[in-house]
Amino acid sequence: MYADDTTIVSQEEYLHLVAELMTIRKRGEVPLAYIRTYGCQQNVADSERIKGMLHQAGFCFTDTPDDADFILFNTCAVREHAEDRVFGNVGALKNLKRRHPGILIALCGCMMEQEHVADRIRDSFPFVSLVFGTHCLHEFPALLYRALVDGSRVFVRDNDDRLVHEGIPALRDGRVKGWLPIMYGCDNFCTYCIVPYVRGRERSRKPSVILAEAREMIAMGYKDITLLGQNVNSYGKGLPDRPTFSSLIRQIDAIDGDYWLRFMTSHPKDCTRELIDTIADSRHISLHLHLPFQSGSDRILRLMNRRYTRDKYLDIVNYAKARIPRVSLTSDVIVGFPGETEEDFEDTLSLIREVGFTSLFTFIYSKRRGTPAAKMDDPVTDEEKGARFRRLLEVQEEIAAVRCASMVGTTERVLVEEPSRTAGVLCGRTSGNIIVEFTGSPELIGTFRDVHITSARNWILKGELIEKEG
Repeated sequence: MYADDTTIVSQEEYLHLVAELMTIRKRGEVPLAYIRTYGCQQNVADSERIKGMLHQAGFCFTDTPDDADFILFNTCAVREHAEDRVFGNVGALKNLKRRHPGILIALCGCMMEQEHVADRIRDSFPFVSLVFGTHCLHEFPALLYRALVDGSRVFVRDNDDRLVHEGIPALRDGRVKGWLPIMYGCDNFCTYCIVPYVRGRERSRKPSVILAEAREMIAMGYKDITLLGQNVNSYGKGLPDRPTFSSLIRQIDAIDGDYWLRFMTSHPKDCTRELIDTIADSRHISLHLHLPFQSGSDRILRLMNRRYTRDKYLDIVNYAKARIPRVSLTSDVIVGFPGETEEDFEDTLSLIREVGFTSLFTFIYSKRRGTPAAKMDDPVTDEEKGARFRRLLEVQEEIAAVRCASMVGTTERVLVEEPSRTAGVLCGRTSGNIIVEFTGSPELIGTFRDVHITSARNWILKGELIEKEG
């Protein structure tokens, strides 16, 4: 399950070679890289590791592709809209490449693990020099060197060695919130989802490595750390002694410091009462549980291969509410899965009303080539799916408004994250992941502050900072 250290040593040598090449190829005083990330937090974490390797090779970073010597898009394959955006934005680089032929353009991530996508890039975008999939991240320095040294197009994908490659440096995007991968891949094969095909089988990182990285992040001052995995609840598979996710987060929670610990994504079929108890008894784990239910209909859940029922989902949710009275519940929902009837959709609406979610991430079903659902009969029109989607949003907005209104008059501990779009106003989040806006000085960013909630607007709270005495 674990690669040996020689792999990373070899890649470090390639980084030195890349640094030497870039002293000649750079357009400015230092080589500049532009990295654009699409999709989930795991992609963000992958991009941070790519940036870490580029930083070791002497690169600095720019927010515009026009100034860059190296351009990379880290892609997402979960929905068709995300793929269309990638193709459009890559196409827009054609003229930039014509003006500056020395620019190297690269694509990586989940889209590139799909053969038909890689073939389209090869045939339709000849100015793209480097394409690599999710399983090749640890090989990035060698691939970049190959593309630079001889000018040939480098395409590498589908080489899943089912190993965990450690020792890759990370250059993190923020200083307040941080991402910490604990495992990779997915074994669930939900019929609508492309992730197992592009991310591979589940591999867990060793607890000792995760704990070391968590301690480092806490020492660096990170206040909000999110543990990442396609299904964090199945953490430990393939490791000696089969550590559980609950045991892992208890160990992290025991680390002293002033921080919140979050995690995603949590699959309902593996979400246990032990996990809920761990959250309830913790010092640092946030009072927020993101538990995607996708559909409230048992028939649709079977077609999705979710391997839990509506009753099982409600059982774990009700236990969470009992053990963690202030728990904030969020979820993912798919509207218009192939064959969804009006009765199935009403089951989804009734579950939403019964649970009372803080917020929902809602999506109209997107057909993914290569998944079983893509071959299912789908008689419901796009117009009907759109109408159902709007009805669902209306129901959830009413629930969110009532829930947020119930918090008016309370005092909430808030992590101050960034300035709001309104001058003089700051934006932060509660432990339950609810946005709070209040007037304050930018010096407060990155600190915890008590805020008295004065009003609510759907899923956003307004408040007043409680000044510390002395």
